[in-house]
Amino acid sequence: IIIMEKNFTFSSSLSLEEIRSLQAKFAEERQWRKFHTPRNLLLALVGEVGELSEIFQWRGEVGEGLPGWSPQDREHLGQELSDVLIYLVRLAEQCHVDLPEAVLRKLSLNAKKYPVHSSLGSSKKYNVLSYSDQPPGGATSTPLLPVSDGCGCIVTESEQTDDN
Repeated sequence: IIIMEKNFTFSSSLSLEEIRSLQAKFAEERQWRKFHTPRNLLLALVGEVGELSEIFQWRGEVGEGLPGWSPQDREHLGQELSDVLIYLVRLAEQCHVDLPEAVLRKLSLNAKKYPVHSSLGSSKKYNVLSYSDQPPGGATSTPLLPVSDGCGCIVTESEQTDDN
């Protein structure tokens, strides 16, 4: 029996920084840094995304929780997802992109581009959504998500909109 969890969460508190550090140590121990240029890492990432895609190829649509998948298929999927994440984190490191900070900023930008009242239940891209409709209750802005100030502090919505 497969139990479908609606509120799935990750089991580990491993941070992206810890993943970056573990991967950097792994690469240094093997003297691979010279091979880990942004271009090479991007191409390796694309290759891993291809391997990930192969797992889903020819299966048709797959439901949340992967009903009917064998433990071996799930393990293989976890390995390929891990490869993608490891290369993504390594690429961000080599490009000096603070990935957690970039994610927070991107989520905040997406909240502005896809306000709930305009995008609810729609798969339309932001440039074709109708922004003329007022949200229910007359509110005119989408709440901003918390973002980092670049110094490790989380900035709240009110701090993002203050002019001081």
